[in-house]
Amino acid sequence: MQHDQLLEMRDGVREVEHKCSYRGKRTLDLILGVAILIIAAPLMLVIAAAIKLTSRGPVLYKQTRVGRNERPFVFYKFRTMYEGVDHEVHRRYAESFIRNELAEQAGDSERNGAIFKLAGDERITSVGHFLRRSSLDELAQIFNVLKGDMSLVGPRPALPYELPAYQEWHKQRLAAIPGMTGLWQVRGRCRVPFDEMVRMDLEYVATQSLWLDLKILLLTAPAVISGEGAG
Repeated sequence: MQHDQLLEMRDGVREVEHKCSYRGKRTLDLILGVAILIIAAPLMLVIAAAIKLTSRGPVLYKQTRVGRNERPFVFYKFRTMYEGVDHEVHRRYAESFIRNELAEQAGDSERNGAIFKLAGDERITSVGHFLRRSSLDELAQIFNVLKGDMSLVGPRPALPYELPAYQEWHKQRLAAIPGMTGLWQVRGRCRVPFDEMVRMDLEYVATQSLWLDLKILLLTAPAVISGEGAG
């Protein structure tokens, strides 16, 4: 058999393996996603009521995010900020974080722990502070999982204005479907620099499997309950 035919067969096998892996991941997302939605529905109703009773604006915050292969999608979170606030401050902060400028400006005690979320952000409501500390604002992302825009496990979905600040190797994290949780969330959450977060994402991209997804999901609950690194 000729070399070109062997290469074609090998590529075909890889494509079949990739499709099977994706289908398995999608099946897991749908089964667990529906289960989470059913179990969490009462809590989500309480969250929605608390948001509506304490501040003006919609219950859900919708934002454009960048998914696999730089495909944009509408991202959902429970609203934690006042309506009509300026998001330019976060754009500047995110760009500085990605370029490692925050670590350079920080003191020695913070140099190894640059955080992705702004501290003392006055744009956040009283209920929003609690939702962020407990990560309950992220429960709404289950709708993204059920729609197929996200997975339960994967890299954090990127914001469009982050991409111009990316180095070429950073973009490799966009090869996977973004997730509600991932290696970054269970290992470091907001405490690690951006480059380290990307390295964790690339590790996941290179080794992802259903078993790894299940392991990360099991580790997510203790990480969320402990509140370490939460913004």
